[in-house]
Amino acid sequence: MSDIIAYSRIKGRSKAMPLVQATAGAAGYDVCNASAKRIRIDPGKVEVIPTGIKMVIPEGYEVQVRSRSGLAANAKLFVLNAPGTIDSDYRGEIGVILANFGENIFWVEPGTRIAQLVPAKLPDIKFVEQVTLDLFEDTERGEKGFGSTGL
Repeated sequence: MSDIIAYSRIKGRSKAMPLVQATAGAAGYDVCNASAKRIRIDPGKVEVIPTGIKMVIPEGYEVQVRSRSGLAANAKLFVLNAPGTIDSDYRGEIGVILANFGENIFWVEPGTRIAQLVPAKLPDIKFVEQVTLDLFEDTERGEKGFGSTGL
């Protein structure tokens, strides 16, 4: 049996669409601009686009907000904090932070699919603070980061 994430389309958001997978093998559920008006995103600018969707996410899960590959490749439009996280205790409308990295104005028309939502089960992990760093063993990599392992 599958786990369930309940959702509702918000009244007054006539362009909110049901959450469905585009294909049987799709990991994500597309969401769209649920506003009744088109939204302008200038080059180098960011807008939060309403989806008209609210969810009840079970504890132990999150829903990730990810870019749609077609918008990213063709229009240079990305979910800015991808993957964004919708926490299980959030109950408001889901908004998508879209950034225009292209050279042209992008108009997000009502009903345009703008992102995808991907449910994810969280690992059962607890962070435990250590008083001393003596517990941390050296590794070959050590503290080298940001490209230290190659291109």
